[in-house]
Amino acid sequence: MIRPNPLKARLAGGGSAYGTMVFEFFTPGLPAIAEAAGAEFLLLDMEHSGASVETVKSVFAGCRGLDIVPMARVPTLQYHFIARVLDAGAMGIMVPMVETAEQAAEFVAATRYPPDGKRGAAFGVVAHDDYQGGPVPELIAGANARTMVIALVETARGIENVEAIAAVPGVDVVWLGHFDLTNFMGIPAQFDHPRYLAAVDRLLAACRTHGKTPGFMAGDETWARAYQAKGFRMIAYSTDTMMLRDSLANGIRGLRGNT
Repeated sequence: MIRPNPLKARLAGGGSAYGTMVFEFFTPGLPAIAEAAGAEFLLLDMEHSGASVETVKSVFAGCRGLDIVPMARVPTLQYHFIARVLDAGAMGIMVPMVETAEQAAEFVAATRYPPDGKRGAAFGVVAHDDYQGGPVPELIAGANARTMVIALVETARGIENVEAIAAVPGVDVVWLGHFDLTNFMGIPAQFDHPRYLAAVDRLLAACRTHGKTPGFMAGDETWARAYQAKGFRMIAYSTDTMMLRDSLANGIRGLRGNT
């Protein structure tokens, strides 16, 4: 009755998953386009894009019937963001700026129904169960089982506590926020800096120790291959805005070079 999330079990078993992040083009056709390109998930940004719950809900609806998993990054660690976006149909939630095990545990609790958490119940009347309803215990079990919890670690304090964050039961993915991390470390955009590279290794080691999936957003193929080689298994390849900009720029440069 609750559509399963095929990525969660695969990642928990040591597999990989590839998709993209969405910042601008929240359109009904986007899921089908992304699926046709081979993407396995869409991660819709609500932190920087200004997208509302209503906006992401329409994209989640477009994922029904497709082999693509809808997820969202909410603006902050607050119950009303997490629960509302799950009710709208997200199968996974990313929370930014996770810095402590206590924050990670609060995040997990917001995604789980009692007695495992504090998520409020709405069955048969909202999008997350496709408005079908059914036996409540089965709906609760299905929703808890499919929801991916993605802790975005992107500060120096988060790296200091990354082992404890990765150890929290219910956290599925520990995602490296590479750009913000360098900013908070005082080495903005210095992705070859020894302190940044040590932080990356520390996050990967924490994931290995606690059986969690390391995640990363790669801006291009070079970044994607490099971080895949490091051991990141859930990779968002670029963003909708970057891909359009870069593809259009390459085409126009080629045209101007032929005139």
